[in-house]
Amino acid sequence: MPSSLTASQEELKAAKVPLAWRDQCSALLIPLNTCRRENYYLPWTCENERHGYEKCQYDDMMRRMKKMSKLKLQQAEETAEAII
Repeated sequence: MPSSLTASQEELKAAKVPLAWRDQCSALLIPLNTCRRENYYLPWTCENERHGYEKCQYDDMMRRMKKMSKLKLQQAEETAEAII
């Protein structure tokens, strides 16, 4: 289920993105890493790219937490129904 924020495997391989960083926000990581390399990793450069990538990571984490909460609630309801 690729989205606009997910890069293809070919793009990730060409950009040499490690497997651990290939997630829902991978399309934002490629330009961020390119900017970082061009600017020698200076902390005050690439702020817009970094902010966009970190926001995507945060939104992805919140989405996963909400999904997990729903699953836990559903399991608790199923357990309560099994007891009755």
